[in-house]
Amino acid sequence: MQITRATQAELPAMWDIFQAVISTGDTLPFAGSLDRDTFRTHWFGPHTSYVAAVGGDVIGMYKVGPNYPDLGSHVASATYLVAPSAQGKGIGRALVNHSIAQAQSEGFLAMQFNYVVSTNLPAVRLYEKLGFAIVGTLPKAFRHRQHGLVDAHVMYRRLQQGT
Repeated sequence: MQITRATQAELPAMWDIFQAVISTGDTLPFAGSLDRDTFRTHWFGPHTSYVAAVGGDVIGMYKVGPNYPDLGSHVASATYLVAPSAQGKGIGRALVNHSIAQAQSEGFLAMQFNYVVSTNLPAVRLYEKLGFAIVGTLPKAFRHRQHGLVDAHVMYRRLQQGT
């Protein structure tokens, strides 16, 4: 597997992964209202996007950048998606580790995930194993397709020593 900066040529594969992930209604707050042009702007806008590929096939992706502008720009945020057919094979871990290294190299002091669905246990457990802590919980903030209203977590990790 190779992780590289995403290009516009990979947009169709990224769009397909996004559509497959949101179709389950259990991890991301999107329910199909995001069109392809908005998706492109979202993934190729102020954040930097990366893809994971095996043999030229995109199997995962992430974007990383400032959580907020200006006075909050020292804290990074990221979003990760793995193709359903590639889940459970360490792709997510590789993407998160890559994003942490990328954020550190760009001088971010910490990383925060604003909206981790509490029932997405593989993601919550992975983030915890990689040093993230749940620092807040948003009660019933996500409308899960199977479980109804469930909590969403805010997760945080320092990236630089002494910060």
